Amino acid sequence: MKFLNKIVHELLAQSSDLSEFNIVLPGKRPIVFIRRILEENNYSGLLPNFFTVEELINQIADKQPIQGISLWLFSFDVYKSLNLIPRDDFSDFLKWFPTLQKDWDDILKFSESDQVVLQYMFDEERIKEWAQDLGEDDDVPRKKFLNFWKNMNVFLPVLKQKLQEKNWATSGMIHETAKAEIDHFAKNTKEKFVFCGFNAFTPVEEKLVRSLLQWDKGQCFFQADYYYFDDERQEAGKFLRNHKTWKEFNDHRAFNWIEDDFNQPKNIKVYEVSGNITQTKVLPEIFKEIENKTYSNTAVVLLDENLLPASLDVMYGVQNLNITMGFPLKNLSFSNAVKQLFYLQKQLEKNKSSYYYRDVFPILEELPKSAEDELVINQFKAKVEERNIVYISRKLLQELLGELSYYNLLQKADSTNIYLDSLIDFCKKVKWLEIDDIQYENVSHFENSFRIIKNQLSPYDFEITMETLEILINQHINSESIDFQGEPLRGLQIMGLLETRLLNFENVILLSVNEGKLPLGNSQNTYIPFDIRKFFDLHTFLENDSIYAYHFYRLIQDSQNVHLLFNALSSGVNSGEKSRFITQIEMESSHHIEHLIIENSSEPIITEPIEFIKTPVVLEKLEKWKEKVSASHLTSYLYNPIDFYLSKILNTSENDEIEEELSVKNYGNLVHYTLQEIYEVLKGKVLKENDLKVSIKEIDKYIDIAIDKLKHQPEFYEKGMNFIHKAIAKKVIESILNYDLDLVKNGNKLEILDIEKRFENVDFYLDASQKISFFGFIDRIDRLNGTLRIIDYKTAKIKNLIVKIDQDNVEEYFHNSDRKQALQLCIYQYVVQNLPEFWGLPIETGIWSFAEAKKGVVSLQFEKGDIDDAMKSIKSLIEEILNPEMNFVEEIKTYSI
Repeated sequence: MKFLNKIVHELLAQSSDLSEFNIVLPGKRPIVFIRRILEENNYSGLLPNFFTVEELINQIADKQPIQGISLWLFSFDVYKSLNLIPRDDFSDFLKWFPTLQKDWDDILKFSESDQVVLQYMFDEERIKEWAQDLGEDDDVPRKKFLNFWKNMNVFLPVLKQKLQEKNWATSGMIHETAKAEIDHFAKNTKEKFVFCGFNAFTPVEEKLVRSLLQWDKGQCFFQADYYYFDDERQEAGKFLRNHKTWKEFNDHRAFNWIEDDFNQPKNIKVYEVSGNITQTKVLPEIFKEIENKTYSNTAVVLLDENLLPASLDVMYGVQNLNITMGFPLKNLSFSNAVKQLFYLQKQLEKNKSSYYYRDVFPILEELPKSAEDELVINQFKAKVEERNIVYISRKLLQELLGELSYYNLLQKADSTNIYLDSLIDFCKKVKWLEIDDIQYENVSHFENSFRIIKNQLSPYDFEITMETLEILINQHINSESIDFQGEPLRGLQIMGLLETRLLNFENVILLSVNEGKLPLGNSQNTYIPFDIRKFFDLHTFLENDSIYAYHFYRLIQDSQNVHLLFNALSSGVNSGEKSRFITQIEMESSHHIEHLIIENSSEPIITEPIEFIKTPVVLEKLEKWKEKVSASHLTSYLYNPIDFYLSKILNTSENDEIEEELSVKNYGNLVHYTLQEIYEVLKGKVLKENDLKVSIKEIDKYIDIAIDKLKHQPEFYEKGMNFIHKAIAKKVIESILNYDLDLVKNGNKLEILDIEKRFENVDFYLDASQKISFFGFIDRIDRLNGTLRIIDYKTAKIKNLIVKIDQDNVEEYFHNSDRKQALQLCIYQYVVQNLPEFWGLPIETGIWSFAEAKKGVVSLQFEKGDIDDAMKSIKSLIEEILNPEMNFVEEIKTYSI
């Protein structure tokens, strides 16, 4: 820490007792390093006092700071009392006041008078209105802006007065108050002040420093470098060049210090990385280049705080590390659950009669839970998934989740105060559960936030909606982070850019050195236009760019090894453009810069098919399987042997998922179940015209029965695509019934013999000593003009029902998934021929496709070969499944465009 060492040695040269000095710093982070330096120098006296410049200004102003939620509530109370038009409620007020308040603080800090700036803004809007002749319509955007600044010229002076009456002050008001007290303070204080490592000052801070210098009660140490100080084009030296011109710096008081460190030999590498998270994957390779494996003089600087988790993941091999940046609360699971809770409450405020399952499930998954709650939630999810409930009625939610310990959080809140109490109580209970440290901190921060908001709201009588409460909590939480405990003086340092002030490291690794991250760019959140900011000397994005440029150059000027990584991919707000600071050092500095391109790509993966060996246990299960072989088992094997193995041998099944839109499978089931119910009534009858006409009239009734059989809610089909699917299903069913009606009208004799005919124990011999037994269900068996028809319903279109088997292909004919429909019909024909009740009857097997319902039944035809040849091919397929030498190997599907 070269700069801090120089300061300490300078002060020790001036006095052996440092307690007489007050060291003023940009931030508190360097204090621990100063103490270490004093320890290394065997300093045994009292330590100096340490201040940040904000603390010193506050001490001089002697005002009670007010900010955040307390300031917003107080300000709205003042705003409401003025009866300004428009009369915004608190929710609308929060949309503009936080931005205005930052602008107001800037005005108070940098301009001579806030009243002058406010009046200027109003006058400018008046001139624009006059020039554009906006008329009397207050809804014109320009007119709204005029009225806004007219109101602010009334509101802000009153707000300032009300705050002063309570001795409260915003950051800007503190600066304004301190400005009047500085001369008196500098003249009368007996303290000595040392300002270390500052770059940009506000006017009040500059006045304080210069006044103390004039009274010989202050010293100022800057950390500058000739590289950017002497070059007028370098924005990094903008403020320091201005400070050098102060009259306080003369022959008797030098401007300390300007070094020549940046031009010293450095190893600078720039990494163009494809992807944001990919940057963190480069870190282990960079660490290999660092000789000191304690990494005690190495800093990883994250310009994007969201990279912290990914960075920590790749640093598992680093023994000691210190994280000086907090982890944002907004990114944690409990934070997400709280957001979901408030979203749910806003939905309930709209008088929703039911809960959308996607609004409830994330809450139940993210919130910490006891074992009892876990059981209730699992039962609830199982019921909802089983019955495919997309919209859960309040009554059903009470029935299924009433035993949940925090069920009250899912109900519509009577008031925001009551809901805050419920949230506080929930947080207290959660902390007694077995949860990890980060989640405990997350819950504790929220509990504290809920208490703060509740306490802040209590003095005010205006009503807070759930949406407004959510905004308050989000604003509070977005500024909160979980702090880490580490080794501040040992090991690797992980920091944000502002935490590096005054500190120097031999090895510096910066991530996300992109335009928009470094510098932040011109996306200032302000109501004051750029030209007006310039006119009144308020900071613009140009000054902010200069500040960031200084931090960047200062950090690397004392470093020997610099690694600059940027994300080259364009996505979201990221332009994929490297920071212009990188371009500057590439073009203007004397350093040789090594460029590396890191592609986030991989070689095409050579997909090895999954293979399961037929172990003795598997062969044992196959022996059991032989007792109940269905046609669907064989078609499953044809499609993919692994699917057959998982479902038929291991008896696994896919989890039910809630369908917001009816799936192809359940659409087929809806038609299938409806037809089953209709024809079940007609079973055993020779159909008459009237039978079918009555059935057609009652289709809706039978569809409702099928919906109940599917365990779906009737309202699932009341709107959207599901309403259309139901209408299409009805049309298909009508087509099938009308087809049968036409047959009967034309004099055909049609008799329904069986529906969902179950068969089992139908033996099929593979050889003299080995057999299997078929089982299954035939959708429909009827007799048309004396011919027995075996009918299978299919949702898909009909394919390959013309069988062409000869001696050359008999073994492998049905080893093809494209012929699975024919395979199934062949098995049904074999089964029916072997059922005693159907012996001697002419048999026809076919498929009735829902996709082509008007075609009727399309029959299986043998162009070559016969059923005996077909069964030989099926036998070959079964023997392959049972063959212990042939493993189950995945069928990898290839797709072509």
